Amino acid sequence: MSKPVIQVENLSKAYQIGQIGTGTISRDLERFITTKILGKEDPFLKIGETNDRSTKGQSDIVWSLKDINFEINQGDAVGIIGKNGAGKSTLLKLLSRVTGPTTGEIKVKGRIASLLEVGTGFHPELSGRENIYLNGAILGMRKKEITRKLDEIIDFSGVERYIDTPVKRYSSGMYVRLAFAVAAHLESEILIVDEVLAVGDAEFQKKCLGKMGDISKGEGRTVLFVSHNMAAVKNLCTKGIVLENGLISFKGEVNKGINYYLEQNQNSSLGLYKNDSIVDSGIVSITLNDDNGNLRTEFGFDEFIKIKIALKIEEKYVDNGRIGFRLVNQNEIVIFSSEYKFSDFAIKGGFYEIEAVIPPKVLVPNFFRLTFGMHIPNAVMIDYLEQIISFEIIETGSDFHIYKGNYGCVNINCNWFKINEHI
Repeated sequence: MSKPVIQVENLSKAYQIGQIGTGTISRDLERFITTKILGKEDPFLKIGETNDRSTKGQSDIVWSLKDINFEINQGDAVGIIGKNGAGKSTLLKLLSRVTGPTTGEIKVKGRIASLLEVGTGFHPELSGRENIYLNGAILGMRKKEITRKLDEIIDFSGVERYIDTPVKRYSSGMYVRLAFAVAAHLESEILIVDEVLAVGDAEFQKKCLGKMGDISKGEGRTVLFVSHNMAAVKNLCTKGIVLENGLISFKGEVNKGINYYLEQNQNSSLGLYKNDSIVDSGIVSITLNDDNGNLRTEFGFDEFIKIKIALKIEEKYVDNGRIGFRLVNQNEIVIFSSEYKFSDFAIKGGFYEIEAVIPPKVLVPNFFRLTFGMHIPNAVMIDYLEQIISFEIIETGSDFHIYKGNYGCVNINCNWFKINEHI
């Protein structure tokens, strides 16, 4: 029977918005004596709110995590799932000892190798080779042990040509390649990986997922993996933890966890979004409608999907601003994006209604979600609504049922021609 290598008990982490510490040295000293020496409750954290991004808070203290409890056994591959701001990265930082908990306890048996952000643990002035030895030393490995793994690390990373170049000159992709190679190959018992793999190219991501699978299934090491890519989580992990507003809403078998997460998001909207508090610029409302103008959340394969958007634009954004959406499937894979320039429909600032139409026979039976953004590319994010509306393409008698679900996400009407005929 596998033994627990990570035990988390009543773990909480609070942040005071807009301030570092508690304001003065005397208050910090009072806090230290009260909590660490006398063992009493923290007097500065009696009022606080959970990390719910959808509502405006009344307190300046926010609980990024609140009363988290779980155990992870040796050899487990655990996917940590949740929306942006749910507390996933905070949890990994606590487990990696990057930051300390406000309350609660973490018990870890074994060495931890963490890849939380691009370049975590790297010294920018040192070369790639020197950083490999530095990371190994931090993990408590001897120089001989690191040297034995050195060639394997360099080969996996694919940056052999630049291994003696200071890493400050690396691109973000090269950084993450080397950082992952170091974390995966040095002999730690626990590997913690945040969603930094999104920086790498598709080929390297596949290579990393394969290596993490080998680590968990073949070598019996423990892997904690955060990703918005549900397909990657499903392929790699056996267990799942779903975080919602800093709380654990599910823990158990990974497929059930993914289904729970998707269902929660699916039920979070009914084809309608409305925000009457927009003052200057932003998305006022979004509706999903059929060809007859009816509000819908289910559409047939051969139906139009009309996305009606009401928005306010300040005149300063008209020339360079854009409105767009991104469509993802139930595994968080982006299917396509579409954008429209404000200058194509607006002459001056004000209130506008626009419509985007997804044509029929493009999206095949599946669940989909929409993220909307108003922005000036690479400059200003005016408004951003992540996965705010969801809908389903349902089977209505098309030929897709004969493929038993293996029909992807989109149907493309390619032009087919008969080139030649042999009798």
